[in-house]
Amino acid sequence: MRLDPNDDEDVSLFDAEEDSATRKSKIKHPLASFFHLFFRISAILVYLLCGSFGGSFIACMVTIILLLSCDFWTVKNITGRLMVGLRWWNQVDDDGKSHWVFESRKATGTQSSASRTSNAESRIFWLGLIICPVIWVVFAFSTLISFKIKWLAVVIMGVVLQGANLYGYVRCKVGARTNLKNMATNYFGRQFLKQAFTKQEES
Repeated sequence: MRLDPNDDEDVSLFDAEEDSATRKSKIKHPLASFFHLFFRISAILVYLLCGSFGGSFIACMVTIILLLSCDFWTVKNITGRLMVGLRWWNQVDDDGKSHWVFESRKATGTQSSASRTSNAESRIFWLGLIICPVIWVVFAFSTLISFKIKWLAVVIMGVVLQGANLYGYVRCKVGARTNLKNMATNYFGRQFLKQAFTKQEES
């Protein structure tokens, strides 16, 4: 029995779409996803445990600052690039001027940058990036209300370090959308001018 070649194409296309959906729902970088949440959640837990059960303030402060520093470096240099294809950094040019650079992963071939990222990893990345700084802001208000002034420096460190990563990646995301919007505007503008010139030539 001979099969219709069109049936083969339909089956292969269906399988490709199913595989693509499966890849997008899978976690491609489990180690990066783990450490994206590990350091920041650990810093919050240590702060809560030290504040609730007491203990050496110096030891707690050093532990929290180390965890926040590891989180800042990991999120800025590793997890943002692997999980969502975004990165930001500061560079100094030859004149000694400092410049902030915000980049998003470029599309390669027929594959868009969105198709190369996992939906599950993207959710993990953005939820962890947004929720944890909000928690540190809540800690800052609670510290001021309860007059725990000695913890204020630690809480401010958490707000600054995690807020800096949040600001940097939001700038990367907004910049990527702005570039796409400009590209779409330029494309439709060229198409409109092309049609206008064609109609003038025909008339």
